[in-house]
Amino acid sequence: MLHPTGTPDTPGTPTVHQLPSYLQADKLGPWGNYLQQVDRVTPYLGHLARWVETLKRPKRSLIVDVPIHMDDGTIAHFEGYRVQHNTSRGPGKGGVRFHQDVTLSEVMALSAWMSIKNAAVNVPYGGAKGGIRVDPKKLSQGELERLTRRYTSEIGIIIGPTKDIPAPDVNTNEQIMAWMMDTYSMNEGATATGVVTGKPVDLGGSLGRREATGRGVFTVGVEAAHHIGLKIEGARVAVQGFGNVGGIAGKLFAEAGAHVVAVQDHTGSIYREGGLDVPALLAHVKETGGVGGFAGADRLDNDAFWGVDCEILIPAALEGQITGANAGRIKARMVIEGANGPTTTEADDILHDKGVLVLPDVIANAGGVTVSYFEWVQDFSSFFWSEDEINARLVRIMKEAFAGVWQVAQEHKVTVRTATFIVACKRILHAREMRGLYP
Repeated sequence: MLHPTGTPDTPGTPTVHQLPSYLQADKLGPWGNYLQQVDRVTPYLGHLARWVETLKRPKRSLIVDVPIHMDDGTIAHFEGYRVQHNTSRGPGKGGVRFHQDVTLSEVMALSAWMSIKNAAVNVPYGGAKGGIRVDPKKLSQGELERLTRRYTSEIGIIIGPTKDIPAPDVNTNEQIMAWMMDTYSMNEGATATGVVTGKPVDLGGSLGRREATGRGVFTVGVEAAHHIGLKIEGARVAVQGFGNVGGIAGKLFAEAGAHVVAVQDHTGSIYREGGLDVPALLAHVKETGGVGGFAGADRLDNDAFWGVDCEILIPAALEGQITGANAGRIKARMVIEGANGPTTTEADDILHDKGVLVLPDVIANAGGVTVSYFEWVQDFSSFFWSEDEINARLVRIMKEAFAGVWQVAQEHKVTVRTATFIVACKRILHAREMRGLYP
């Protein structure tokens, strides 16, 4: 059972969920957070609410054993997952993460958030996600390749260009996608570039894909800032995570005249009141693997990061970072979720009560999947667009999607997160209703 608390969006009536036997009610993890978000949107779904259980049950969950030969001659086994949450609107779409703390609950939640995200920006995908419980930093390049190829072979029965299209996520990159594409293609007996996105450009990848998520975060942030009268030029920005998402978003905000004053990642936290030299910091991260030790900043206690004076906070690392324990210390006027699920439901309520505008992951970081869609379309047509065309189309889609969500938020007097869920869940469940149940 799960009993969500009341929120500014809905009355607080207890909800009892029929949970699958493989989850424990007292240890729901990220999936529990997602279920509470669905509960909050249900009163706004009208007649489509009769289909809402569809959103609470992943369509398909695959758990695989991934055995590989290690360099020292031993055989190691790793636990892998691929979850397809919903495919009513199109094939599954979602990343693959390699992380030692990956769980089924996490992958289920991430796949569900992908369903919401794809519907929110109205690309013709359902939601999916994958992962392996492994610390890739402890593997050699050869071991990493063998792990990727074996995992791809194991989940090959449910992925494909018209079934489910993986992409990069935490600790995966263009090279991982190249190995996945090659493995799937070898098993199929034909090159299938469209089976994954986020590939190297030379293998059918798209220009602008690497920067797309960060660019989407920036675009949505700028649009929201206009609505609340926040001037970007001179605004102070704090970023957690400084990779493809946080690093690119920080760079774009800095170029727009904002001051990135604090950054945190797995190597530590840094601060400079007058603003960090973002290009120099990005070069440092590329060379050393993290922001720790950057000469142009003062070291900051990790816990103190959340209380930094700033107007914009961008959590762009892992889920569950903003909690009831630190949300009260956040001084930002706006939180832009670059990561997936970085804010717990309890923290969401605290930030709302403080008057902080939260731009949720399901709209704010949808730039990545939007350009993944462009890549997929380009692979099918074998006709590729320029980077300027891609960026222009990305910005247009993100602006239009955010405008629609903002309007719904104003109409129903709900948070942007609940408004995004209203828009997305109606699209998903309308597709489910129109398709009906087979047989």
